[in-house]
Amino acid sequence: MSATEPTVLELGLPAPVRLDGLPSAVRIHEVGARDGLQNEPASLPVEVKAEFIARLAAAGLRTVEATSFVHPKWVPQLADAEQLFPLVQALPGQYPGLRLPVLVPNERGLDRALAHQVRDIAVFASATESFAERNLGRGVDASLEMFAPVVRRALESGIPVRGYLSMCFGDPWEGPVPASQVVEVGHRLLELGCTELSLGDTIGTGTPGQVTDLIGGFAARGIGPEQLAVHFHDTYGQALANTLAALRCGVSTVDSSAGGLGGCPYAKSATGNLATEDLVWMLNGLGIETGVDLPALAATSKWLADRLGRPSPSRAVRALTGSDAQQ
Repeated sequence: MSATEPTVLELGLPAPVRLDGLPSAVRIHEVGARDGLQNEPASLPVEVKAEFIARLAAAGLRTVEATSFVHPKWVPQLADAEQLFPLVQALPGQYPGLRLPVLVPNERGLDRALAHQVRDIAVFASATESFAERNLGRGVDASLEMFAPVVRRALESGIPVRGYLSMCFGDPWEGPVPASQVVEVGHRLLELGCTELSLGDTIGTGTPGQVTDLIGGFAARGIGPEQLAVHFHDTYGQALANTLAALRCGVSTVDSSAGGLGGCPYAKSATGNLATEDLVWMLNGLGIETGVDLPALAATSKWLADRLGRPSPSRAVRALTGSDAQQ
């Protein structure tokens, strides 16, 4: 960059141009502090994680997935869940409307979450047998049986439950996943009582036509876009295109990860989750409300990248913070 070339911030954020058929607002389900950090090779100090979550809230995000009450043996990066949650649980009082969901794998995880007054939880299922066996140690049917009492007990306590469904487009062992198979497992999760279903492109192989077809398959089953969220990985550069396809189908909840944190260990050269900054840049350009302060969010992701000792993979973060000029 030359000395006289203006920066992105000097040029201004994108001029909004509305397109027909898109939602007026999108709720971003920020997963960086959980799904992102659990894939990092090293664990960050719990105080850094707490500050990260607080900075995300200050940037305007109102759903920030905080951690996972999974046995430390399986996810050592999040072994400090019981130390972390007390550091952040007062944030909703400071930021009205803020939700801090946590992932729980089973009833033991639910017990740990309830002991810390968690008010939002999620369970993590698979659309394929292969990934269910490898990730959960049991098949699809047995996994849903394990989740049934978790969902029931949470709802009895007045706690909404999000259902994550992974491998919705492709599986590294089974190949392309039929939409009908995803719809069937997703329908069963909703029948358990899950209040929202997040459709995950775990290895990033999905394309916009598949997204449209899958959401249409749910609609044919009587499951509308208001019950769905989308969770795309950018392994093959398709995450934003897939998000736009989902928005055109009426979906208005999108999962993303600040700075593009995270990735999939099952996809070679996986580049991780859709970066929240890249998503917000696109949504701003479409005139879609998010409530997010994009420069503040980019600065937060740059701050965290410095503590991780590597540059952020998010293109918007690099552009907004001048990181590209430093590489």
